[in-house]
Amino acid sequence: MNDETKSTSRRDALKVMAAAAVVPMLPPTADATPAAAAVPRDMLPVLDDQQRPVKRKGPRGTPSDPVLQVARPDWPMKLSQRELVTLAALCDMIIPADDKSPAASTVGAHHYINEWASRPGGDTSLVRVRGGLVWIDRESQTRFGKRFYLATTAQRAQICDDICYLPRAAPAHVFAAQFFDTIRDQTATAFYTTPQGWKDLGYIGNVALPKFEGPNAAVRKQIGVE
Repeated sequence: MNDETKSTSRRDALKVMAAAAVVPMLPPTADATPAAAAVPRDMLPVLDDQQRPVKRKGPRGTPSDPVLQVARPDWPMKLSQRELVTLAALCDMIIPADDKSPAASTVGAHHYINEWASRPGGDTSLVRVRGGLVWIDRESQTRFGKRFYLATTAQRAQICDDICYLPRAAPAHVFAAQFFDTIRDQTATAFYTTPQGWKDLGYIGNVALPKFEGPNAAVRKQIGVE
C-alpha cells in the first residue's frame, strides 16, 4: 500500500468514525413519529423521481457535518510548513518521547491535526489552530528572541505552563489556553490511535490467544461466580 492509499484510507476511516460518533446523539425532529424518531432524517433513503432508492456514495453524513453526504477521498491541507514546524514542537511538549514510546510528532500527530483542521467545514478549528500558532511563536520571540521550535525545552515549558490550564489562565492568555486545550486533545487522539500509542497504554488489541484461562479468582468472586 503506497502513502497516497494509506492517507486516503485514514481519511475515509476518520469520516466513518465521525459519522458513527455524531449520529446516535442527534435529537429527533419535532414532527417525527415515535418510530421514525429513532432514525435521523439524513439517514433515511434518498429517492429519485420514480421513488426508487438512490445509492449513496461513501459515508452518509450528518446535519453537523453534511459534507460526509458526498464522499470525498481527499481535501487540501491548509497549514504551511512554517506552521507545521511550530505545531510539531508543541505536540512534542504535550507527549514527549520516553522509554516506552516516541514523541507525538514522530507518529505524525501534527499532520493529523493539519488534516483535522483542514477538513471541509472546519473553518473555526483552523482559525483557532492558526491563531494559536501565531501567538505561541510571537510569545517565544518576545520572551526568548527565538521561535517556539528553536527554544529550549525549559523555555517552551515556561510558555506552556501559562496556558495549559484554562481555568487558571491569565485574562491575556485565555485564547492561547483554549488553543492549547484543542491541541492537547487532538494530539492525544492522534497519538493513542497509533500502534505506538496502543503499546504505550499496554493495549494488546484483537490478537489470537493460544489459550484463554478466563478471569482470575478475585474477579470471579467479585462478580459472584465461583
